[in-house]
Amino acid sequence: MRNAVNWFEIPVKDYNRAKQFYSTVMGSKITDHPMPEQNIKYGIFEYDEDNNCVGGAIIEGEGQNPTTDGATIYLNGGDNLNDALEKVEVNGGKIMMPKTDIGTFGFIAQFIDTEGNLVALHSIM
Repeated sequence: MRNAVNWFEIPVKDYNRAKQFYSTVMGSKITDHPMPEQNIKYGIFEYDEDNNCVGGAIIEGEGQNPTTDGATIYLNGGDNLNDALEKVEVNGGKIMMPKTDIGTFGFIAQFIDTEGNLVALHSIM
Protein backbone atom coordinates (compact mmCIF):
# COMPACT_ATOMS: atom_id res chain seq x y z
CA MET A 1 0.00 0.00 0.00
CA ARG A 2 1.44 3.39 -0.99
CA ASN A 3 -0.97 5.69 0.85
CA ALA A 4 -3.51 5.00 3.57
CA VAL A 5 -5.81 7.47 1.79
CA ASN A 6 -6.20 7.76 -1.97
CA TRP A 7 -9.20 10.10 -2.38
CA PHE A 8 -11.19 12.51 -0.22
CA GLU A 9 -14.30 14.62 -0.69
CA ILE A 10 -15.09 17.80 1.22
CA PRO A 11 -18.85 18.41 1.41
CA VAL A 12 -20.00 21.95 0.62
CA LYS A 13 -23.29 23.85 0.60
CA ASP A 14 -22.25 26.57 -1.85
CA TYR A 15 -20.01 25.10 -4.55
CA ASN A 16 -18.88 28.41 -6.08
CA ARG A 17 -18.04 29.96 -2.71
CA ALA A 18 -16.10 26.85 -1.65
CA LYS A 19 -14.28 26.65 -4.99
CA GLN A 20 -13.17 30.27 -4.65
CA PHE A 21 -12.07 29.71 -1.03
CA TYR A 22 -10.02 26.58 -1.70
CA SER A 23 -8.55 27.85 -4.97
CA THR A 24 -7.31 30.96 -3.18
CA VAL A 25 -6.14 29.37 0.08
CA MET A 26 -4.45 26.40 -1.57
CA GLY A 27 -3.16 28.37 -4.54
CA SER A 28 -4.28 25.69 -6.96
CA LYS A 29 -6.86 25.13 -9.63
CA ILE A 30 -10.06 23.21 -8.96
CA THR A 31 -11.44 21.61 -12.11
CA ASP A 32 -15.22 21.39 -12.47
CA HIS A 33 -16.50 17.86 -13.01
CA PRO A 34 -20.28 18.17 -12.64
CA MET A 35 -22.59 15.18 -12.43
CA PRO A 36 -25.91 16.67 -13.60
CA GLU A 37 -27.70 13.32 -13.74
CA GLN A 38 -27.21 13.10 -9.95
CA ASN A 39 -27.62 16.85 -9.33
CA ILE A 40 -24.06 17.04 -8.00
CA LYS A 41 -21.53 19.84 -8.37
CA TYR A 42 -18.02 18.41 -8.14
CA GLY A 43 -14.61 20.05 -8.32
CA ILE A 44 -11.32 18.19 -8.33
CA PHE A 45 -8.20 19.60 -6.66
CA GLU A 46 -4.99 19.48 -8.70
CA TYR A 47 -2.96 16.37 -7.96
CA ASP A 48 -0.09 14.42 -9.47
CA GLU A 49 -1.64 11.41 -11.20
CA ASP A 50 1.73 10.15 -12.45
CA ASN A 51 3.00 9.47 -8.94
CA ASN A 52 -0.19 7.92 -7.53
CA CYS A 53 -0.51 10.80 -5.09
CA VAL A 54 -3.64 11.39 -3.05
CA GLY A 55 -6.32 13.47 -4.73
CA GLY A 56 -9.64 14.89 -3.71
CA ALA A 57 -12.59 17.11 -4.46
CA ILE A 58 -15.26 19.43 -3.14
CA ILE A 59 -18.81 18.16 -3.57
CA GLU A 60 -22.23 19.80 -3.38
CA GLY A 61 -25.28 17.57 -3.49
CA GLU A 62 -28.00 15.93 -1.47
CA GLY A 63 -26.63 14.33 1.68
CA GLN A 64 -23.32 16.26 1.53
CA ASN A 65 -23.21 18.00 4.90
CA PRO A 66 -20.27 20.09 6.10
CA THR A 67 -19.19 19.31 9.66
CA THR A 68 -16.66 20.01 12.36
CA ASP A 69 -17.08 16.45 13.67
CA GLY A 70 -15.55 13.28 12.29
CA ALA A 71 -12.33 12.67 10.42
CA THR A 72 -9.93 15.56 9.88
CA ILE A 73 -8.52 16.00 6.39
CA TYR A 74 -4.98 17.39 6.25
CA LEU A 75 -4.35 19.29 3.03
CA ASN A 76 -0.86 19.96 1.74
CA GLY A 77 0.12 23.38 3.05
CA GLY A 78 2.94 23.72 0.52
CA ASP A 79 6.52 24.59 1.31
CA ASN A 80 5.55 27.02 4.07
CA LEU A 81 2.27 26.66 5.95
CA ASN A 82 2.08 30.44 6.49
CA ASP A 83 1.45 30.99 2.76
CA ALA A 84 -1.90 29.15 2.89
CA LEU A 85 -2.80 29.99 6.47
CA GLU A 86 -2.61 33.76 5.97
CA LYS A 87 -5.33 33.47 3.28
CA VAL A 88 -7.89 31.58 5.41
CA GLU A 89 -9.57 34.36 7.39
CA VAL A 90 -9.41 37.06 4.71
CA ASN A 91 -11.33 34.64 2.46
CA GLY A 92 -14.09 33.79 4.93
CA GLY A 93 -12.63 30.93 6.98
CA LYS A 94 -11.71 30.87 10.67
CA ILE A 95 -8.41 29.60 12.09
CA MET A 96 -9.04 27.18 14.94
CA MET A 97 -5.45 26.06 15.62
CA PRO A 98 -2.61 28.36 14.54
CA LYS A 99 0.56 27.02 12.96
CA THR A 100 1.81 24.42 15.41
CA ASP A 101 5.24 22.77 15.44
CA ILE A 102 5.05 18.97 15.49
CA GLY A 103 8.79 18.39 15.60
CA THR A 104 10.45 16.38 12.86
CA PHE A 105 7.08 16.02 11.07
CA GLY A 106 6.78 19.75 10.33
CA PHE A 107 3.82 21.99 11.13
CA ILE A 108 0.04 21.73 11.26
CA ALA A 109 -2.88 24.13 11.58
CA GLN A 110 -6.67 23.76 11.56
CA PHE A 111 -9.41 26.01 10.22
CA ILE A 112 -13.13 26.06 9.53
CA ASP A 113 -13.82 26.71 5.86
CA THR A 114 -16.59 28.88 4.41
CA GLU A 115 -18.92 25.87 4.47
CA GLY A 116 -18.48 24.87 8.12
CA ASN A 117 -15.97 22.02 7.70
CA LEU A 118 -13.04 21.59 10.08
CA VAL A 119 -10.02 21.08 7.80
CA ALA A 120 -6.30 21.03 8.53
CA LEU A 121 -3.08 21.94 6.79
CA HIS A 122 0.35 20.29 7.01
CA SER A 123 3.74 21.49 5.78
CA ILE A 124 7.41 20.88 6.39
CA MET A 125 8.00 24.58 7.25
